[in-house]
Amino acid sequence: MAEYLVRMDAVSRIYGRGESAVAALDEVSFDVAPGDRIAVIGPSGSGKSTLLHLLAGLDAPTSGRIEWPGLGPPERLRPGPVGFAFQGPSLLPPLTVKENVALPLLLIDRDEKEADVEAVRLLDALRLTEVSDKLPEELSGGQLQRAGLARALVGYPRLVLADEPTGQQDRETGRLVVDVLLQEAGRSEAAVVVATHDRSVADRLAQQRELVNGRVVGEEVAPSSS
Repeated sequence: MAEYLVRMDAVSRIYGRGESAVAALDEVSFDVAPGDRIAVIGPSGSGKSTLLHLLAGLDAPTSGRIEWPGLGPPERLRPGPVGFAFQGPSLLPPLTVKENVALPLLLIDRDEKEADVEAVRLLDALRLTEVSDKLPEELSGGQLQRAGLARALVGYPRLVLADEPTGQQDRETGRLVVDVLLQEAGRSEAAVVVATHDRSVADRLAQQRELVNGRVVGEEVAPSSS
């Protein structure tokens, strides 16, 4: 069997203490293998974003264990093996859109020309060519979200995590976003985990896992559509 990229065993994440403590995740076990296409569904506040942050090594569990056997130590996950598309704005304000997208490649010592070519290619795929030389403050919410996805995909990561990647897109553009996400993941043979409340997005991924009140309550194979 192929080595798992991430293994999460009985992980809980609690914020606060005492009577004000909130369990964002409650003893969740969650594995991601090479090539997986997983949709994490559930209502707002169910723990989807917390789960993705833990999978990316951006947060640490209160209890339980997370390992990245197929990716390496957590301090080397980003930039490189893991690409993360955040739900909200995440671009660096002083850099242009193209510079933001190219940055992960430069941080792992890739050639500047290669980084520029890859940034341009992804921005074109996501219909952002016209704003590539603008600053983040000049973009709409939907454009910022797509630029964040481009940055997550640059450099062919082995695991792509996307938090509500279509949340600020209209239906047509949302479909484009998922098209590009899946196409680029296929190019790099990356696993994909998408947190979404949109059933039409979830149904395009082969697996679905439902979170309710911080617990995984359902898992099913989804009818993948093109």
